[in-house]
Amino acid sequence: EITPLDPAQPDTAPELLAHLEEIEACHSVAGAASYLLLVRVATPRHLESLLREVRAAANVSTRTTVVLQTFYENRPVAPAART
Repeated sequence: EITPLDPAQPDTAPELLAHLEEIEACHSVAGAASYLLLVRVATPRHLESLLREVRAAANVSTRTTVVLQTFYENRPVAPAART
């Protein structure tokens, strides 16, 4: 998760972070954070380095959750129920 350090700063984080190839997805979210980033890195040291880059590039704070195991991913979206 990333949150701007200054709430008055322009909302340009997605553009400022687009060059970082480790970021696979950037989602705008409701709640305390502004964006949820999905990143993939090889090592904890690489994650630490990436977090420094994210903070510096977009002037944001970060909160990190590490996925230990994925049970399913990229499932097809079910069609909407007809009413």
